[in-house]
Amino acid sequence: MPVIVHLDDLLHHRRMSLTELSDTVGITLANLSILKTGKAKAIRFSTLEAICRALDCQPGELLTWIEGDGEE
Repeated sequence: MPVIVHLDDLLHHRRMSLTELSDTVGITLANLSILKTGKAKAIRFSTLEAICRALDCQPGELLTWIEGDGEE
C-alpha cells in the first residue's frame, strides 16, 4: 500500500486513545480503526480536517505516500 497512515503514532505522541479521538471527531470507532489499520480506500476532506484539528497536525503528518505498485 503506497499510502501509509500514521494515526497510531500521532495518537501515542498526543497520549490520546482511539476512543477519545472518535468522541472528539464524531467518527465511529469502526471507521477510525479501518483508517488506522490502512484498510481504508478513501478519506473525505472533512474527515481529514476533523482528525487534523483534533490531533493538531497537518495532513502530511497523518498520511505519507511511498512509491510502489500498491500490491501487498
